[in-house]
This record gives sequence, structure tokens and C-alpha cells, in this order.
Amino acid sequence: MFIDSVEVTVSSGRGGAGCVSFRREKYVPQGGPDGGDGGDGGDLIFTVDNNTDTLSRYRGHHRFKAQNGEQGGSHNKTGRSGEDLILKVPAGTQVFDVASGEMLLDLTETGASALLLKGGRGGLGNARFKSSTNQHPVYAQKGLPGDERVVRLELKLIADVGLVGFPNVGKSTLISAVSAAQPQIADYEFTTITPSLGVVTVDQYRSFVMADIPGIISGASGGRGLGLQFLRHIERARVLLFMLDTAGQRSLNKQYDHLKNELGGYSTELSKRLFAIAFSRVDADPSGAAERVEKFLKKLDLHPVSPLLFGENRLYEYEADDFGNQPAFAMPISAVTGFNIAKLIFRLDRLISKVKSGENRC
Repeated sequence: MFIDSVEVTVSSGRGGAGCVSFRREKYVPQGGPDGGDGGDGGDLIFTVDNNTDTLSRYRGHHRFKAQNGEQGGSHNKTGRSGEDLILKVPAGTQVFDVASGEMLLDLTETGASALLLKGGRGGLGNARFKSSTNQHPVYAQKGLPGDERVVRLELKLIADVGLVGFPNVGKSTLISAVSAAQPQIADYEFTTITPSLGVVTVDQYRSFVMADIPGIISGASGGRGLGLQFLRHIERARVLLFMLDTAGQRSLNKQYDHLKNELGGYSTELSKRLFAIAFSRVDADPSGAAERVEKFLKKLDLHPVSPLLFGENRLYEYEADDFGNQPAFAMPISAVTGFNIAKLIFRLDRLISKVKSGENRC
């Protein structure tokens, strides 16, 4: 089961108490204080584990506590420190304080570790309080308590390309065609009910990560459908790929406008993310797809480059000179037949490289 949000109570360990003790040895009639210090409590640490991709291990577990430090002993023996508790989470996990809403940690890099709660210090034993004026101290410190917080763990998938589109427009088919991901695919809406990641290989040396989320319907930013629940998973994507269905009942312009509005309703920052367009399922109705694509490009005042032939039909594509508020490119594809898929991968890889390098021209 894909779990991407959980609330848990986490605590660091309490420090052990110091010891009150006096030497009692043969031939040492006036033994002094020899009580040892208590051990420190264990820390609570989060670490990124590359072998997990959900928060399911925390489902059904509501409290996590590091080990307490042990009490000090006689003969100046320091108590054993409590073991740290290391909580493993997938890359992309954010830790929020439930009470304040403050983000405490943002764990994005594999292998990274971060201390959330420091364990309490152990108390000092009575040997620490011996002085010329107090040669018989009969008290020691208690260990300091550890910290405790109620936190919310939220997972945001880390991907280079995030697929955005209405239900049943071919997102899952595309990611299964270009990567080893195996999302559920069927001829009905909302087949995809959990996000999935796929690694797309460009060549021997380059690859990028693509994320597929459940379809976005009108009103998703207000809570309708499954899109709102999983939109957080494309917040980290460098590039968005709008999947517009050429064989659906909705016009391409209507799909495009609704998707832009829903992204803007969810996040202003997300609505300004660099994006491209893929006209999907052109194999279902090639002649109708050609007409729809040409009409869409004209309405958005996007000037197409040389036409592509799909059978006897001419399909146009577009590529921007400057990103601005326009798509970086728009191209027809068919994940079923493989039409234009290799070209799409190349264009996305080139766009990702430009974004990484901070450039904004194709």
C-alpha cells in the first residue's frame, strides 16, 4: 500500500540519574564519594533509505522513542548512554511539527541523516560535588528528560518530469512504455490511484526520473477526485508534461485550460513551472488528431515546425524559442505504437539539462 502521510509521536531518550555512593574498602576508613554520572539519553535521527519508497512502515505505529540513559554506578562508573533511534524514510520526506505547522526537516538526498531530537543529558554523580568544604555530598543530579514532538511525515516524490493530465489520457501507458514502471492500465477513468516513478533511459550515460500521478479533474484543487491528494508529488518535478488526449470527448483547449487552472489553484509556484505538451493517443483517430492539434496550436498562437507523417496524416509539432509562459514544446505521440516516443525522450532530456544549468532558452 502506498502511504505518503502519517502522524507519529517521537521522543529522544531521558538521561540517566547520577549515583550517590561512598567508598567502603578495607583499610580505607574515610572513603570519599564515588558516585558516577548517568548516561546520556539516545538521540532521535531521521535518515534517507534508498530501499524504501513509501511511509508504510509507520502505518499503525504511533510512538517512537529512543533509549534512556542508564543510572551511574559506584566506583565512579558512568552509566551507559541510550542507543540512538534512527528512523528510515524515503527520499523526498518532509517532517512537520503538527502543533505549529513548521517544517523541521526536508530530506531529499539518499543517505542523508538529520538530528531531530537530542537526548537528555545524564545527571552528575555525587563525586562531582566533592569539595574542600563539602567532603561528604549526599546528593546527585537527576537526568534531564528527552524532547518529545508530534510530527507529520509527508512524502513528496522526487522526479525530473511530472505527468499531468485528466484521467485515462495515456499517462500510465507512456510511463510503462519509456521505463520499467508497471502501473495499472485499463480502459476506465481513475485506473491510477497511487503515484508511480519510472527511470527513463536516454542513452548509456543519461537517464531521468518520470512521475505519474492520478488524473486531475475539474475542481481537483478544491478537493475533488484524487488529484489534489497527490499533487504534492509533482511539486519537486523540474519539468511538467501536460498530457492532452486527442481522442477524448474534451477539446484540447478545454483540457489545457482546466489543467492550468487546477495547478494555479493548488500552487502559484507550480503553475509557473516549466512545462511541455504531449498530444496523446493520436493512433486512435489520426485524422481527427491532426485537425485537433492544428486547431489547438493556432488558438494558442504557437507556430508549428515541419509536419510529421503518421500514416497518411500530417501532425504538427511546436518548439519554443523562449520558455516564457508558453510550453517549451508540444508534440503528438502514441505510446502504443511508439510514434515520436524516442523524440519525446530526447526533448525532455534536453529540457531537463537546460533547467539544471539555469538556462531558459531551448
